[in-house]
Amino acid sequence: MTDDQDQHTTSGQPSTLARPGGQTLAYHATPGKGPTVVWFGGFKSDMTGSKATAIEEWARARGQAYVRFDYFGHGASSGAFAEGTISRWLDDGMAVLDELAQGDVILVGSSMGGWLSLLAARTLAAREQSARLKGLVLIAPAPDFTERLMWAGFSDDIRTQIMETGRYLQPSDYDEPYEITRELIEDGRKHLIMQEVIPVTCPVRILQGMRDDDVPWQHALNIVEALEGNDVTYTLVKSGDHRLSEPADIARLTRALDDITGA
Repeated sequence: MTDDQDQHTTSGQPSTLARPGGQTLAYHATPGKGPTVVWFGGFKSDMTGSKATAIEEWARARGQAYVRFDYFGHGASSGAFAEGTISRWLDDGMAVLDELAQGDVILVGSSMGGWLSLLAARTLAAREQSARLKGLVLIAPAPDFTERLMWAGFSDDIRTQIMETGRYLQPSDYDEPYEITRELIEDGRKHLIMQEVIPVTCPVRILQGMRDDDVPWQHALNIVEALEGNDVTYTLVKSGDHRLSEPADIARLTRALDDITGA
């Protein structure tokens, strides 16, 4: 539903980060100067999509440190997708920030990754580490999507099915049906962020397509109002869809990163 899957490329075998319970996270790390740019991907997407790999090319050209990774149950990481939750995927993101991207960071969040990167920013603030966060770039961001975009849009029959059977297979335009679990919905309610001020004061650049059938452009506009800081730019692409992976979209993405890094 909030997937950002697009054309895939590969660049060698990923490294792995050990996680509790014998699980592993797959990642690619590009060495370079800080702050480290960290990619937070979308729901059921992975780190081999064209946006994630385009940022890697940008980082290599600039000598910028960059990490892209797959959450639990995504891509080359271990685990079953249906067993994933917002809590688990946020923990994965924080493990990457703590173990692979120590020091200052810039987070790039696409779709669900926009929610997770905002939650990561809030976690850093709670740890009194907000100074680490030097910028956010959000692409079709979908904070609170399990409640505002999924649950709110489900019929009573689908809601009953989820609560009674524990799952619903949601049709997808991108891949096989998504297994939406009761645990995903209930866990998502623990992480709702849009009903309060989001404690982010670093520069934020939001890229949103007006023809996005998954995340309405008004949803991303509400994020602008919720953010505590004022250095926020919202770019609405009239012809843009949810993926925002056309060449012009990639150019906007790298320009946003140039802006954040002061290039």
